[in-house]
Amino acid sequence: MDDLALHAAALAARHPGAARLRHAGTSRAGTPLWLLSVGHGSRHALVVAGPHANEPVGGATALRLAERLLAGPPPSEEEADITWNFLLCLDPDGARRNEGWLSGPYTLGHYFRHFFRPGFTEQPEWLPDGADRAALPETRTLLALQDELRPFFHCSLHGVDVGGGFVELTRDLPGLAQRVAHTAARLGVPRELGPYDTLYWPSLGPAVYRIPPPRRGDLAAAITEAAVESTWYHPHRYGTVTAVVEAPMWGVPAVGDGSPAADPETFLRTVARTLRHDTRLLDGLLARLRPRLAGVLDAERLLAPVDDYLLVSPGLADSWDPDVHDPAARPLPACDTAHLTALGISGRRVALRTAGLLHRLATAAGPATAELVPRLDALIDGWCTDYREHYGARWIPVARQVEYQSRVVLAACRLAARRPPGPTPPPRPEEGRPRSGEPEWGAGTAVPMHRE
Repeated sequence: MDDLALHAAALAARHPGAARLRHAGTSRAGTPLWLLSVGHGSRHALVVAGPHANEPVGGATALRLAERLLAGPPPSEEEADITWNFLLCLDPDGARRNEGWLSGPYTLGHYFRHFFRPGFTEQPEWLPDGADRAALPETRTLLALQDELRPFFHCSLHGVDVGGGFVELTRDLPGLAQRVAHTAARLGVPRELGPYDTLYWPSLGPAVYRIPPPRRGDLAAAITEAAVESTWYHPHRYGTVTAVVEAPMWGVPAVGDGSPAADPETFLRTVARTLRHDTRLLDGLLARLRPRLAGVLDAERLLAPVDDYLLVSPGLADSWDPDVHDPAARPLPACDTAHLTALGISGRRVALRTAGLLHRLATAAGPATAELVPRLDALIDGWCTDYREHYGARWIPVARQVEYQSRVVLAACRLAARRPPGPTPPPRPEEGRPRSGEPEWGAGTAVPMHRE
């Protein structure tokens, strides 16, 4: 994570008239949250990298976009009036806990054995109690930037560990689906035509989905429907378009196959039965492991997501099982090959993430839990083999992940810039305060590293 700030500082030093770097906030562990701004336009784009700790591609994408913008004049007068603001990593503390796999080798087994993602209530884009009661300093920093900048375009950079690329929008951007299709085809990145994240959301075109308006919900609803309050909708009052751009690490071609499935009900029963079996197995391993974790550094942080995954897994399995699904509940959408593939990957993902976190805990506990490590190794290896051999998961080089995400962000921003102005926003609490991109903004907050 330090490398992101160093590279951003070097960019600001090379382009002192066009780029600025400032300390926008501080994480729970005291890590600076850096904002890199490029340009001096009157309209603002806010790009947020690293909202999920295990999805590092966004930081590289943010720097790639900044480099591209600084390399030459904007292609149009419209784009010359945009100030780009890049929040380099929203969850740097969580990202540090993934450093065990970031330098490679880029294999599924290595990734899941070093995987970390905090519990759902510690993920900074989620607002379980609303914006006014946001508890995390990272969340409050992002909300403050949204209120300060009032961006016409707000982009959250996400990664899909196994699957394909797709985009989620708070407002429609006609033409984006075609641009995503073109970029994905040029770069050999599969599009995800039925992501689990958007299972119940309206489609705006292939691999582009409409984020539903927020509502209050419990933990299970937040996980299974992803429709509770979040920072994605917070700037909606300013006429902002939010785009969540997902780029895959391991691509699976079948997530882009919209053909009818041969026997969807049998497949769903199998996926549900497998998830129940895996959940019982992992629950038993956790019961043996938990009493032996006294003194293990960060044990509670690693246990929180384990408990979350095991809490929701039985409900997920029931919601997919045709023999158990409550007919009064929302029915599953039409299950073509893409949807079924995404559901199968999701069920396996929950188990693998849980096993990976348990492996980290068992390894850290030393001799007290040494007998559990080979069992967890066997589970991780077997489930990763299923990803490779059954689903055909293949690593996508980082440069291609970054190029795909960068092009989709630029396409979405250009379309958002052409939209009619949104509603008149409420007055600013401090109308005279300089904004990002203005000469007085950020004065005195230069980063010492820029001299490097």
